[in-house]
Amino acid sequence: MASPVIAVHGGAGTPPPGWVVDAERARADLAAAAHAGWAVLERGGGALDAAQASVTWLEDCPRFNAGRGAVLNAYGEAELDAAIMEGRTRRAGAVASVRRVRNPIAAARVVLERSEHVLLAASGAEAFAEEAGIDMVDPAHHVLDDAKRRNHSALGTVGAVALDATGGLAAATSTGGLQGKARGRVGDSPLIGCGTYADARCAVSATGHGEAILRAVMAHDVAARLRDGAASIGGAARAAMEEVVALDGEVGLLAIDAEGDVALPFAADVFHRAVKRAGEPVRAAVSSERMVAVQAPRV
Repeated sequence: MASPVIAVHGGAGTPPPGWVVDAERARADLAAAAHAGWAVLERGGGALDAAQASVTWLEDCPRFNAGRGAVLNAYGEAELDAAIMEGRTRRAGAVASVRRVRNPIAAARVVLERSEHVLLAASGAEAFAEEAGIDMVDPAHHVLDDAKRRNHSALGTVGAVALDATGGLAAATSTGGLQGKARGRVGDSPLIGCGTYADARCAVSATGHGEAILRAVMAHDVAARLRDGAASIGGAARAAMEEVVALDGEVGLLAIDAEGDVALPFAADVFHRAVKRAGEPVRAAVSSERMVAVQAPRV
């Protein structure tokens, strides 16, 4: 049996001028999200359920760029993207440009389970999710006023990767995309192989400059390097990240392999990240400081 691991991220980048980054609050949020996924693994659940649980927690937290509290497009709307993928089978589901789905990662999961397709978008994705019984909301649910937005502790794409006791791997990613983006813009997060990927070797969730990550097909690049003989998940992740950096992209990368080794390379001012293993507290960090133990999540 494998020793389960859950790792989560809350985005990478450069905070805009005047933005409040409360590192203690961010670490507590990341710890709570990690514990949400860990609770699934601890009771013997699968990696797919664990990754979804962590991302759901982060979508519901208004301090991240996913679900409620996501950044807005050029028309003041929250358009949301998400993807989830299982490693053993390489089943995947994704949604893009949804506005009425409460938890986009839940909609991505039903695409994986109940659709012959991988990616559904906009009103078609919403109709499919609603018919499947996913919670729907008024689009205003996702929009925070400016005062609340300025007090975000961490504003970024969210993701999770997990290894379960059977050796199964999974990845999940959710985002509101770029502030002020064109209506209908889709970045890397819901595109399998770009912002999200999992196979039998590893699971990957990316964050940062979406267009650069997309052009580098970064998440799959990590897996390809492992397949082609990279010595470690850390080496594969760093090499894949450098391809994005070469395209002038800020990036943070969350990857885990089948042995439970976790890689967390980033090229940005901040990268919100946390890891939980059996018998250990969650360890979390928001920038280049050493990851520190967070004994109990504040929710």
